[in-house]
Amino acid sequence: MSAVLIKRVSKIEEIEGIKRLQTANLRKNLSREEIEKEGFVTAEYTLKFLELMNRIEPSIIAVQDNKVVGYAMVATKALVGRHELLDDLFSKIDSFIFKGHAMKETNYVVVGQLCVAKSHRGKGISKKMYDFFRSELSEKFEYCLTDVQVSNPGSIKAHLKSGFQILGDLSYGGADWKIVIWDWQE
Repeated sequence: MSAVLIKRVSKIEEIEGIKRLQTANLRKNLSREEIEKEGFVTAEYTLKFLELMNRIEPSIIAVQDNKVVGYAMVATKALVGRHELLDDLFSKIDSFIFKGHAMKETNYVVVGQLCVAKSHRGKGISKKMYDFFRSELSEKFEYCLTDVQVSNPGSIKAHLKSGFQILGDLSYGGADWKIVIWDWQE
C-alpha cells in the first residue's frame, strides 16, 4: 500500500471518487450507530454539480493507490444560485460579523464538505487536507468557513483541531449548526 497523497482534483475519475465516498457517508445511508461513532455528511451533490464545482476551483483530495480516501470540497461565491443548501449557507455566512467586518464584504472560501473514508480515519488526513487547503488558497481568500452540524461532535472537534474557531450558531434544514471560521491572516 502506497502513501496517502494530498492534492487537488485534476481528472474526472477523482470527481467520481468524491461522489462514491460522499454517497457511502451520507447520513441517510448510515445506521444510527455509525452516525454516532463515525460521523456523517449531510449535503448530497450530483456528479454534474461536482464537475462544475471542480471546474471553478478544484477540491482538495487524499488519494491512496489511485483511490480517493478523503476530500475537502472548495466552494466559492461563484456557486451561488446553483445549489439550494450552499446558497443558504453563503447567505447565513454573509450575515455574520467577524473582527468588526461584515462577512458579505470579505473574500472568503467555504469548505463545501469534508469527508475521510472510514478506513483512513484517525490518521490525521483531515488536518493534512486542511493544511493543503490553506497553502493552496490563502493567497486568494482571507478566510475559510464551513458549517458543522451540532449532532456531529467529532467533526466539530476535527475542525477546531485544524485551526478553525466557532463564529456562531444557526438553524436550517431542520438541524442546528456551528459556523466555523479559519482566519488565514493570523
